[in-house]
Amino acid sequence: MRDARLPVVKVCCIASREEADLAIAAGASALGLVSAMPSGPGVISDEEIAEIAATVPPPVATFLLTARQEADAIAEQQRFCGTTTLQLVDHVAPTELQRLRRALPGIRIVQVIHVNGEESVEEARAVAPLVDALLLDSGNQKLPVKELGGTGRTHDWSLSRRIRDTARAPVFLAGGLNAANVGDAIRAVSPFGLDLCSGVRTAGRLDPVRLAEFFHAIARSAP
Repeated sequence: MRDARLPVVKVCCIASREEADLAIAAGASALGLVSAMPSGPGVISDEEIAEIAATVPPPVATFLLTARQEADAIAEQQRFCGTTTLQLVDHVAPTELQRLRRALPGIRIVQVIHVNGEESVEEARAVAPLVDALLLDSGNQKLPVKELGGTGRTHDWSLSRRIRDTARAPVFLAGGLNAANVGDAIRAVSPFGLDLCSGVRTAGRLDPVRLAEFFHAIARSAP
């Protein structure tokens, strides 16, 4: 049974049913399934996402990572893929979030905030009442080719802590997490959840040894 004092864990960039089973067996509470992105790892087709999502047993959550920004397009994609949760990796306007909520009343919405400075704190506070959770990552939407996740970089956790303490939504922490730094990350931010991809992979494949090391490191951080 999961220790309620510890963050939940979402393993992202799941590429197959075998990886899904491996992550769940290790203790993952959620799986991330990456659809078309301008850059970054783990992209699979919507057909593959739908196939994997259909096999995941409750209560494990399935997150559809989408770079779409219009409510109608996002809702259409979610209905096809059949995930329990949407992870919006790019900026989505408040009016579109409200439309999305009406279109998909039973689907949880997680907005990614790419933590790059003070403006990220204000962005998080503004969007928090419109979504079910925030995910704090290390991408950069301002680059010519947007980075919307999977960078393997950490960011300024003091900003993430401010978001965690002031935004009106649960917070997932992402960006460069691994067994060596996750204890420090938990102590610094005290997030509701943790999100990781590259930190538990070897040569792009989900690594059961690195997964086990990550979960052991979380357990060691228990107060």
